[in-house]
Amino acid sequence: MKRRSFVSDVLLGTMAAAIGTEIVFGAHMPADYVPIALRTTDPFKLFEKHSEMTVLNERPLNMEAQAHLLDNKITPNSKMFIRNNGLLPETIVPEKWELQVTGAAAIRPKHYTIKDLKSRFTKHTYQLTLECGGNGRSEFSPPAKGNQWTVGAVSCAQWSGVRLSDILDDVGFKENAVYIAYHAADIHLSRDPDKEPISRGIPLAKALQKETLLAYEMNGGPIPNVHGYPLRLVAGGWPASASGKWIQKLRIRDQVHDGAKMTGASYRVPCEPVAPGAKVADKDLCIIESMPVKSLITYPKTGAMFPMDKKFSIRGHAWAGELQVSKMEYSIDFGANWQECMLEKPVNRLAWQQFSAAVSFPKKGYYEVWARATDAKGNSQPMVVPGWNPKGYLNNACHRIAVKVTA
Repeated sequence: MKRRSFVSDVLLGTMAAAIGTEIVFGAHMPADYVPIALRTTDPFKLFEKHSEMTVLNERPLNMEAQAHLLDNKITPNSKMFIRNNGLLPETIVPEKWELQVTGAAAIRPKHYTIKDLKSRFTKHTYQLTLECGGNGRSEFSPPAKGNQWTVGAVSCAQWSGVRLSDILDDVGFKENAVYIAYHAADIHLSRDPDKEPISRGIPLAKALQKETLLAYEMNGGPIPNVHGYPLRLVAGGWPASASGKWIQKLRIRDQVHDGAKMTGASYRVPCEPVAPGAKVADKDLCIIESMPVKSLITYPKTGAMFPMDKKFSIRGHAWAGELQVSKMEYSIDFGANWQECMLEKPVNRLAWQQFSAAVSFPKKGYYEVWARATDAKGNSQPMVVPGWNPKGYLNNACHRIAVKVTA
């Protein structure tokens, strides 16, 4: 479904928000929040997305990029995937927005305005890789329920804001602190105010990493509404569901958080390998934390044709959750032989890394170019879809593109 125009609660909610806030704050709102929202129901125009993005689901709205759209080192707003669990907030007044930090393990519960965060704490900027836990779900067999992501639910934007650790230090936390839970302003699909679409979080150790941010800027400007304006948690290297959007409240908990999408099979995989299609009890599922090593060929586009006498080059990105990628390789014979690529270092921890290679083909014909990354602990991408799980998470199989070499 490309360039599909539709009216849904998601879009009506966004338009209502635009009407309610534009009159008062005008230029202070992100671009996707002002007049265009009053004139269109086209999600591509409404959220200023590239025309080749693909809508996977309308309610809630979910949209992914194609591999070749992700060629930029820093993912632009127009090509960043959208993953929503509910409806967008309908009232956002940034000057009145408050972040409440409380919880059983908080020493001094506090409230912060956006102005407080910007004026009282040091601003930090990092490029951070965010990938949906279900990226690649479409390749699992038997099929797993959920949005059938292919390869485009990943991004590495530049995020700016305050370190979550600075906020936690200001509030203070007790020795029994275990988990930082988030609560947001998005609306449950049922519109029941007592239900949350999603309320996840991260362990204290992840929250205290210097790269874990409460971000108020993305790519040098206000965070686009659909990506969490005005305040978003960004925990790079973990499933993007841990990076809650539209954050209003954080709880410092003395136990693992048990909010919406933290229990059952949500963002959890079997603690031990299971047979494809097996039923797995909740007690036998473990929460996903660091994402596995993975890579993506972003140039050329699959289906490319090249003459034998023309230089053929590939490039793309590689990432490995909490780890750095140590080696990048490609194969043109279905994994029988591998050649090493040039691999750049990350600009900062938890950012993806760029790779490139000049490829030679023995003769004309059809080829597949496969990419394989290896992380700092020696873990490499599998050549086939890895262990099946009920929700189709963590598919890090080698990406491949088809090319034809002509005479």
